[in-house]
Amino acid sequence: MSTLTVATYNIHKGFSHFNRRVVLHELRERLRELNADLVFLQEVQGEHARHSRRFANYPDGAQHDFIAESLWPHSAYGKNSVYEAGHHGNAILSRFPIVQTLNTDISAHRFESRGLLHSEIDLGEGRRVHCLCAHFGLFARGRRQQTRALIEYVQNEIPTGAPVIIAGDFNDWRNQMSLALSAELDMHDAFHLHGGRVARSFPAMLPVFRLDRIYVRGFTVLQSQVHVGGAWQRLSDHAALSVSLKPAA
Repeated sequence: MSTLTVATYNIHKGFSHFNRRVVLHELRERLRELNADLVFLQEVQGEHARHSRRFANYPDGAQHDFIAESLWPHSAYGKNSVYEAGHHGNAILSRFPIVQTLNTDISAHRFESRGLLHSEIDLGEGRRVHCLCAHFGLFARGRRQQTRALIEYVQNEIPTGAPVIIAGDFNDWRNQMSLALSAELDMHDAFHLHGGRVARSFPAMLPVFRLDRIYVRGFTVLQSQVHVGGAWQRLSDHAALSVSLKPAA
């Protein structure tokens, strides 16, 4: 394996802006066009008992299974927010075998259920990568707690120096996480490494805020892209991000 393509996307539970229509079919096609090896998804509906009755084109089963289908044969789902009609959380889709996975509750308070989904993935040729998918809270104090929980988790559960990819929606428009992850984990924002700037990803129609990130350790960044406009319009309220990575020797 010479390169690895990684994408992250907050899919807004498969609905367009203001929840007007189901966009899962279009969203799946756009993600397939990226030809990513690993896909990190946030706001994934694992189950909802009412959507299929309200929307004729709503797919059966979990959204991450519908998106993955035959293109990504391996997937992991972390159930975070549970309610009467169902639940949603984060997911990781992979072309490579997932060796083990664990979902950890990092909720800062009872009003927002947040999780950290960790999958160890076998890339072949003796290479493995630890992938963590997260969606942090809306409030600064809670995000600080979740950043600390993330750092301590990586320090305690992942071998020092092992390749790591952390991706998701961190709601960190002031970019306060990056310094901490750089100093304590030797992890860096892939867009900053490649182009010198953190990606703007929200709102998708005219991205202004830097909410979504891909952090890496043990990789060289070859390419980075924010996917907006054209066929990406009117899908999620977030833009998708993708990067091409080369494993360190």
